[in-house]
Amino acid sequence: MAGEPTRILVAGPNWVGDAVMATPTLRALRELYPQSHIACLVRRYVKPILTGLPWIDRLLTYRTGKTRAKAGKGQFLELAARLRAGKFDLAVLLPNSFKSALVCKMARIPRLLGYDRDGRGMLLTDRLLPSKERGKFLPTPTVSYYMGLARYLGAGHRDLRLELRVTPGQRLKAIEVLERCGLDGRIERPGAAGGRPLVLLNPGAQYGDAKCWPAESFAQLADRLCEETGATVMLSGAPRERVILEEVQRYMKHAPVDLAAKGLTLGALKEVVRRCDLVVTNDTGPRHLAAAFGVPVVTIFGPTHPQWTEINFEHERKVAVKVFCGPCQKKRCPLDHRCMRRISPEMVLQSAMGLLGVAKAAAS
Repeated sequence: MAGEPTRILVAGPNWVGDAVMATPTLRALRELYPQSHIACLVRRYVKPILTGLPWIDRLLTYRTGKTRAKAGKGQFLELAARLRAGKFDLAVLLPNSFKSALVCKMARIPRLLGYDRDGRGMLLTDRLLPSKERGKFLPTPTVSYYMGLARYLGAGHRDLRLELRVTPGQRLKAIEVLERCGLDGRIERPGAAGGRPLVLLNPGAQYGDAKCWPAESFAQLADRLCEETGATVMLSGAPRERVILEEVQRYMKHAPVDLAAKGLTLGALKEVVRRCDLVVTNDTGPRHLAAAFGVPVVTIFGPTHPQWTEINFEHERKVAVKVFCGPCQKKRCPLDHRCMRRISPEMVLQSAMGLLGVAKAAAS
C-alpha cells in the first residue's frame, strides 16, 4: 500500500505469558504489511518463545538484570545505537514503559505508536488512550490491548488466537530431556494414543509468590492424578523456582518427572507442552503456551484479575474463590493468602478430570 513503512520495530513484552499474548498482534501486523521488514525487540530470556514465528523477519534482544547503574546506562545507550542502525520507520510499543519509548526516541525512529502510559505521552507521535474509570485503569484483556495498536494502523484482523511454533532445535532438545527423564521421546501425546496421560504441573510464577497455589496442594493433586488416571506427572519451573519444585516433591507419595532438574530450556518447554494431554498451572507463562498449542489447561487464579489475561481458550478451566480482599494484584500477600489456600485439590482435580475426558474423546 502507498505510504507503507518499510522497516517496522515491535517492542515486545518483557514476560513469557505477555509475549505469547502478543502473537495475534504480530500476525495482524504481518498481514497488514506483507512486504515490510518486521523486527521484534525482546529480553534475551523471552527470545526462545517467539523463535520460529513466520511473521517476524528478525528477533533483536537486550539484556537486563544484575548490573551496576553505570553498566545499565551503557547498555541502554548501546541498544539505542543498535536500533538507530536499523533505520526503522515505525516503532510499535507493546509495553507501557517509559524506557521502551525513550530508547526508540533516542534511536531516531520517526514514528512511535503506543499507549499514553507511564508519563511517556510526549515521546509518542501516535498516542492511544487506555480505558479508565474514575481515574483507574479498567481491566482489559492484554491480547486485545495489544491488538488495539494494530487496529489503529488499519488492521482488519479479528483473530485473537494465540499461536507459537517449535523449531527443529527446540524439538530435539525436548526429546533429549524427555529421554533423560526415562520417557519415550518418540511418543507425541501418550494419553491421546491410548496410554497414560501426560500431565505437566507448573507450581511457580515469575510475578511473585502470591500467585502460587500451595506446594502441598499441588502435591495432593499430582498424587490423585497418578492414582486415578495413571498419569505421568511432570514438573516444570524456572531455575529460581527450584525451592518450590523440591517442596512439591517432598509432599508427594509418587515420584514425579522433574524436567527442570534434567536441563529443560524455555524453548524445549514449548515442545514438551505441545505433547501434553493437560497442563495445570498458576496464572503464568505455561498457561499461555498450552493455549497456543491447543492443549487443555487448568489455571489457578488468586490475586490477579482474570480479565487482564483473558485468552478465550475453549479448553481452559479457571479455578478461583471469591475473597473480600481480592483480586488485589499484589505480588506478596499481606494477610493469609486465603485466595489460594481456599482452593482445594478436589476443586482443581474436578476441572482436570473433565479436560482429560475431553482430550480422550477428541483423540478417539
